[in-house]
Formats: sequence, C-alpha cells, structure tokens
Amino acid sequence: MATVAVLNVGFYNFVMTEKIVAMVSSESAPMRRVIQNMKKEGMVIDATQGRRTKSIIFTTGREIVLSAISQETLAKRLMTGEIGTDEE
Repeated sequence: MATVAVLNVGFYNFVMTEKIVAMVSSESAPMRRVIQNMKKEGMVIDATQGRRTKSIIFTTGREIVLSAISQETLAKRLMTGEIGTDEE
C-alpha cells in the first residue's frame, strides 16, 4: 500500500501535499474576488467550518481550498513535517 502525505487545514480536514501549488492570505481584495468568482463556478472547497477565512490553498486542479488557519501556520506544518499520512 502506498502512503500519501496530507496537510491538516483545520477541523480534521486534509489536503494532499502533492496537490498544493500555493497558500496565500485571503486578506486582500483581489483574493476575496478570486473566492467569489470561484464560488460562482463551484470550484471552492470550504474547510473553515463557518469561521473566518484566513488562507486560500490553490491546488493542481482548478479548485481552491479555504482554511481558517493562516498560511504561515500551514507552511510551518509543511516544513516541520507536522503532516499526517493516509494509507490508500
């Protein structure tokens, strides 16, 4: 069985690390517009559990993932290896 590294983006929601292209702050107006446009297209995965969106994760697909955790914290999790593995 192969193992896949996943990143906890909050509230026990995970993203496969190999699919992550960028993690950016959602604070700027252009990023908020990106979220609105992507929601219209049905390309948003909301992992905030109703909390304020702090970061946007762009994936190799066209989808974006919204997280209530800051991109700095997510990047630290990636760099320190604080990621989980999910066996297929």
